[in-house]
Amino acid sequence: MRRWLLWLPLAALLVVVAFAARELMKPADRTVRSAMVGKPVPDFVLPALVEGKQGVAAAGFRAGRPRLLNVFASWCIPCVAEAPQLLRLKALGVPIDAIAIRDTGPAVRDFLTRYGDPYRAIGDDRTSQVQLSLGSSGVPETFVIDGAGRIVKQHVGDIRADDVDAIFRAWRDAK
Repeated sequence: MRRWLLWLPLAALLVVVAFAARELMKPADRTVRSAMVGKPVPDFVLPALVEGKQGVAAAGFRAGRPRLLNVFASWCIPCVAEAPQLLRLKALGVPIDAIAIRDTGPAVRDFLTRYGDPYRAIGDDRTSQVQLSLGSSGVPETFVIDGAGRIVKQHVGDIRADDVDAIFRAWRDAK
C-alpha cells in the first residue's frame, strides 16, 4: 500500500523538469528599453564626423522642433536594412540627426553614398558614451525627441516599412 510513496520523489522531479522545459522553450525578449524615455536628452556635444555635416549637441534638440535621433554605424547590417525607411521619413519632412557609433568618417561617407543620406547632422561617438547615456544598448536605435528636448519614443532595432507610419505619427504628435 505504501509502495506508491516510493514514486513520489520521481513524480516531483518530473513536474520540475516539465516546468523548466516549458520555460526554456519560450522565446526570450532581450530588448533593452531606455530608462530615458519621458526624460530630457542628456547633455552632450559630439563633433562632426563627415565633412559637410555638422555635429550633434543636446542643446539643438531644445530648439522647439521635434526630430529623430538615429543611433547607427556603417558596419551595422541592420542599419543598411533601415536606410530606405529613414529616407522615406526624410521625404515625409521628418528631420533626422544621427550619432555614429565607433566609426570613421570615410566609412560613414561610403555608407551614405551607397545607401542614401537621410541625416541633417552626424555626431561622432567614438567611445559610445552618448549612446549609453541615452540608454541605447545597440545599433540601430531611433529616438523621437520633442521640441523641448524630451525623449518621447524609442524604437529598438532597424526601422522596417511597417514601422514608418507609427514613427511618423510619434514625431508629428511630439510637436
